[in-house]
Amino acid sequence: MKIKLKIWRQKNAKAKGRFADYELANISSEMGFLEMIDALNTKLIGEKKEPVSFDHDCREGICGSCGLYINGRPHGPDARTTTCELRMRSFKDGETVVIEPWRAKSFPVIKDLVVDRTALDHIIAAGGYISVDTGAAQEANNIAVCKNASDKAFDAASCIGCGACVASCKNSSAMLFVSAKVYQLAMLPQGKIEARERVQKMTAEMDRQGFGSCSNTYACEAECPKGISVTTIARMNAEFLTAKIIAQKVG
Repeated sequence: MKIKLKIWRQKNAKAKGRFADYELANISSEMGFLEMIDALNTKLIGEKKEPVSFDHDCREGICGSCGLYINGRPHGPDARTTTCELRMRSFKDGETVVIEPWRAKSFPVIKDLVVDRTALDHIIAAGGYISVDTGAAQEANNIAVCKNASDKAFDAASCIGCGACVASCKNSSAMLFVSAKVYQLAMLPQGKIEARERVQKMTAEMDRQGFGSCSNTYACEAECPKGISVTTIARMNAEFLTAKIIAQKVG
């Protein structure tokens, strides 16, 4: 198949970016989307031109680093699919594909399609962990956790931190990401010890990093490659309000 590409090119964080047009022929419909960009870069290098910079690592839908805005949608047209899992069969022969980086104040462009997503790391560092001494690792079946709670915690833990929720939200909100990290720990006994402190620290850091408020449009859930539900946001709000009420009573 033949494909036309309109790709955002930006030399560095301070440079003014622009769209550049490219064409590729003899592209297999079974080729991965990132493999297609690899083919483009091979062509550009052969022509002594600057290749397109883009983020990737595992290429297995696990690391979350491959996020691209493709034809107006985070990760492209397929539901619950990361960019690295996307196949060229999702596009038509001769179609023009527009590729952009995440567009959010908190995700500044580094170069071309690469953005700085360390704002999410700062949120995790603020409280997305368990620091108390829980002892040596136990046999999972010895920990009294009901299946419903463990299943919900596992679903929330499937968040890969790709930032699609931020890219899809008109307010560039990180609520789905933060709530997933809060929720997965709040559902388990090991995480309850620091629960009140955790949710306050993580939401405060989210605001410091410049993310917007929740738009309530459910765009984040629709575009999340792992299908994280917005119910995690409701759970985080409940955790946050509980922490505030208890803090006022104690104070």
